[in-house]
Amino acid sequence: MTDRVERSGLQVSGALAEFIETAALPGTDVGAETFWSGFSTLVHDFGPENQALLDKRGEIQAQIDAWHSERKGEAHDHPAYCAFLREIGYLLPEGDDFEIDTANVDDEIASVPGPQLVVPITNARYALNAANARWGSLYDGFYGTDAMGTLPPKGGYDHGHGARVVARARVFLDEAFPISTLSHADARRYYVSGGALLVDDQPLQQPEKFVGYTGHPKAPDKIVLRNNGLHVELVFDRTHMIGSRDQAGLADVRLESAVSAIMDCEDSVACVDAEDKVLAYTNWLGLMRGDLEETFQKGDRTLTRRLNEDMVLTGPTGEDVTLKGRALMLVRNVGHLMTNPAILDRQGGEVFEGLMDAMVTTLIAIHDLKRDGGNSLTGSVYVVKPKMHGPEEVAFADRIFTHVEQVLGLPQNTVKLGIMDEERRTSVNLKECIRAAKSRVAFINTGFLDRTGDEIHTSMEAGPFSRKDFIKRKAWIGAYENQNVDIGLECGLSGRAQIGKGMWAMPDLMAAMLEQKIEHPKSGANCAWVPSPTAATLHALHYHRVSVFDVQQKLRAGGRRAYVDTVLNIPLAEYQKWTDEQRIREVENNAQGILGYVVRWVDQGVGCSKVPDMNNVGLMEDRATCRISAQHIANWLHHGVVDAQQVMAAMRKMAAVVDEQNAGDPSYAPMAPGFDGIAFQAACDLVFKGRAQPSGYTEPVLHARRLELKAGT
Repeated sequence: MTDRVERSGLQVSGALAEFIETAALPGTDVGAETFWSGFSTLVHDFGPENQALLDKRGEIQAQIDAWHSERKGEAHDHPAYCAFLREIGYLLPEGDDFEIDTANVDDEIASVPGPQLVVPITNARYALNAANARWGSLYDGFYGTDAMGTLPPKGGYDHGHGARVVARARVFLDEAFPISTLSHADARRYYVSGGALLVDDQPLQQPEKFVGYTGHPKAPDKIVLRNNGLHVELVFDRTHMIGSRDQAGLADVRLESAVSAIMDCEDSVACVDAEDKVLAYTNWLGLMRGDLEETFQKGDRTLTRRLNEDMVLTGPTGEDVTLKGRALMLVRNVGHLMTNPAILDRQGGEVFEGLMDAMVTTLIAIHDLKRDGGNSLTGSVYVVKPKMHGPEEVAFADRIFTHVEQVLGLPQNTVKLGIMDEERRTSVNLKECIRAAKSRVAFINTGFLDRTGDEIHTSMEAGPFSRKDFIKRKAWIGAYENQNVDIGLECGLSGRAQIGKGMWAMPDLMAAMLEQKIEHPKSGANCAWVPSPTAATLHALHYHRVSVFDVQQKLRAGGRRAYVDTVLNIPLAEYQKWTDEQRIREVENNAQGILGYVVRWVDQGVGCSKVPDMNNVGLMEDRATCRISAQHIANWLHHGVVDAQQVMAAMRKMAAVVDEQNAGDPSYAPMAPGFDGIAFQAACDLVFKGRAQPSGYTEPVLHARRLELKAGT
């Protein structure tokens, strides 16, 4: 990259400098000299500390590896292991009780439980879809998926299937908004009189759930209700295909769905250079200014997508009521590990990408802070910070944003921090991690996939791990999930911050999601990740059935359910009595997920994919899923469960399978039969060099191979 300009001792990509100076800075009241000078200080003062924290990760890992290696062949001594982790400073003392004092938090974070989307910021259409997923059609969610047990018949609209959808939606209305002596299924007229909603002259059993309406009170176009903090919109239209056949004229039931959405600069994107970062930052700027648009073809139509407007209603007493039309947007920065060639420091080294994200995404968010009715109504910026190892790294992030705020002229703690509890040093020191940023914390969550990848890498020398499905059944995972909620509640997050749960990874299996994912609000989590706007609408049903704050109150009164000693139970294979078929199938399953993801990441720059598994069930794959699969094979290789020849055979076999699954993609480059492409080499690096990757992360390999491909095109 030769197109660079000098800015305060930084060598900046010309494209990135132009974006910042001509697009991001204007309108923020931050001058270019102030920005670049402060950025240079961030890079040169904080960069060495960043590297020292990474070096400490390596030193601790070396000590853990040595401890296990010295005891190879012996039964695992769990008490001695925990004592050792305390001796080396991996496991820290838990301090006195405290509560966070995060201020100026939006309702979507503090008081409205609901689904949360995570979307690659580099795809403007997806980002707009996620932001606009604040509202979604329950009719569409039921009709277009297997949520009711079967998909609709192929062809045009099926009235029989549609009638089942309407009946199912009426059941939901009866559960959430019961009428005194009537079922919604029998209702013929909804109208407003005397500040109350009446249905065939009958009031709601809980009249306070009526929020407002549009149109004439005697024949409203829309009626909005609220249950457990979430809104439901009844749409009336007797000219509509469905409304014309409905005795009440009800054409749709729309749910408040994705209450919040994480615009992701990290695991779901492939950003390896200035070109990629400018795209990511440009889309974030459009979201923060409210003017992002994307035009695309759908069939023979050209469509333009924009951010939805807010909804304005007439309230029960005639007052205006405004409801947000968009999800509250958080931005996920990258972690502390990676550097990026978009900017070089005084010594010519790549700057840490996390420092770049902190400075630029916060600058861009000023555009939102300066407008009315935008993303945050409380003057806050929400940054999710992933892959931090322990409280020292959280404290470092806190100081990074303090510096950024000082440079940009923002009040301290404008930036709210999301701590992802996905690395083991964070899990076992979670209370102290929260304490390290107690005036910023607005979000914690669990992430089984990254957490398992880190578990395998951290305990690589301890022995062979169980098969992946059995890892989920071990005691540590339940303790990990419960402790996250317990500690979050102890630290006062209820009513102030989000306590989140992980992704539903099968976007086509909505009936299964409806059956299983209700466990997330039942666990006390006031948000959980979903893979699509439709999934958000269906998952919202769970938050109508479960009052999360009631659950949290009961859990808080009951005390902590899980403790660190159980979280530290290593999910090793106890009996290793696997058949050859079981071993090879496990490796092939891992290999297919790795290859299906990596080939799109490296060849096409797609950071999040729906990859069919060996049973052709589409699974959402990102770097977290890739990390666990690669580390799992690396662990089995290291301990001789399988050998290199067997793994390579599995990789080649699965490459051919992935090629066949992508045969309909004209931009796809097959890996077989040559197996000499950059993408296949990247997948092999992740497996055969997995033990050497820092914390088992996939980023170093993927970034290097993607840059190699871009350099050759």
